[in-house]
Amino acid sequence: MRSETVDYTTGDRDVVLDITRDCAGFVSGEGDGLLHVFVPHATAGIAILETGAGSDDDLLAALEDLLPSDDRWRHRHGSPGHGRSHVMPALVPPYATIPVVGGRLTLGTWQSVCLVDLNVDNRERQVRLSFLPG
Repeated sequence: MRSETVDYTTGDRDVVLDITRDCAGFVSGEGDGLLHVFVPHATAGIAILETGAGSDDDLLAALEDLLPSDDRWRHRHGSPGHGRSHVMPALVPPYATIPVVGGRLTLGTWQSVCLVDLNVDNRERQVRLSFLPG
């Protein structure tokens, strides 16, 4: 298995960050196998969805509806609503696995691999990419 970590800065607001290009570059030149994408943070997740047509904003709106950034959370350190960031990975898991055929991700036409981050207190994120040959 080949593996590397990629660093991202997500900023000071909720974000859906498209990391597909980095994932595709990581498996380019490989044969068949699986790409496993994992974010080793308790407050971030990996989603596969359409971006650029509003779905990324819709995801953030849905997460805000389900997990409001207010003071209801028992986990209370950090900015208001920080506790919701710790619940979010139960809905948007911290991993995804994508089949790779001939060194190319087998995503659907409109699918992208995205880092989802609601934690405005931690702007620096790492994503581990691991390729398991078939």
